[in-house]
Amino acid sequence: MKTLSKSVAAVCLFATGAVTAFAGVTISSPQNRSQVSSPFTLAASANNCSSQRVTSIGYAVDSMSDPTTVSGSSLSVQVSASAGAHTVYVVAYGPKRATCVAQVAVTVAAALNIPANAISVSGLQTLSNWIGVDDAAGSGTAQGTMSLVGSPSYGGQALEFQTQFTNSGDERYSVVFGDDPNTMNFVWDGWLYLNRSVGEVANLEMDMNQVMANGQTVIYGFQCDGYSGTWDYSMNAGTPQSPDSRWVHANAPCNVQNWGTQKWHHVQIVYSRDASGNVTYQSVWLDGTETPVNATVSSAYALGWGPVLLTNFEIDGKGSSGSSTVYLDDLTVYRW
Repeated sequence: MKTLSKSVAAVCLFATGAVTAFAGVTISSPQNRSQVSSPFTLAASANNCSSQRVTSIGYAVDSMSDPTTVSGSSLSVQVSASAGAHTVYVVAYGPKRATCVAQVAVTVAAALNIPANAISVSGLQTLSNWIGVDDAAGSGTAQGTMSLVGSPSYGGQALEFQTQFTNSGDERYSVVFGDDPNTMNFVWDGWLYLNRSVGEVANLEMDMNQVMANGQTVIYGFQCDGYSGTWDYSMNAGTPQSPDSRWVHANAPCNVQNWGTQKWHHVQIVYSRDASGNVTYQSVWLDGTETPVNATVSSAYALGWGPVLLTNFEIDGKGSSGSSTVYLDDLTVYRW
């Protein structure tokens, strides 16, 4: 362990981009003022410190009194921290007592309780079988393209959705990631990044479809509705054979216009079903804050599909025409 000498000034700089750096010390992950889950990856490097070659580098959370140090000029470690706001320090040391510091502010999100025996399929945004179609149920038209990008990214590779629309048109992107007719509990867990084009986005829809053992398809429909300012869930007001699909406004506020741009947002949706395809929407977590939904509705459809698990990510346009760019990263579906 090493501590700062009282005779050496600690220096730091906050940055709003992808890295935080000062005097050769660079923190590449996490980003300053970002939300993270615990444990999170701390990655940093230091080329020099006060014109001295860096011989060791250390880190600390909230207090610089006893940083953990390692030999060399870079580190990549998993850091655990309690839920809430924290300051993460990275310290570089030279052989002649030079000391340089960079720091980032992070917020550790509260943890969602997922059973240890849950099956998880992660990195869904990196799958090659994504498709995009104009949602005919919308009032206008839309088209879009998808590509994997390294920046911005939360976990390494984000899927970029570029969508053009007219008359508030909707583009539905989807990917098949397996089949499981028996599982009844799910968590949709993803990170979303919005830039200033969010002004062209009315709704963000995050769905999942599952074909049950009886051949009927359960639609787990969930969206942030910018028109009503609520989280919405879908239901079948008819029968599986004569469906009547509707959106229901939950008593839970949501508007993507209020999320904030140039930053990552963590969305976790928790739901379950019974053997007849009645879905219970339990809660939604946004940036570590849980909002209860607690609504049970019928959501089974006789669509004639084969066995499948798939997720949809739909972007609904706002206004007569426009375009938007939205990023999705670290998309995981848990089931048990």
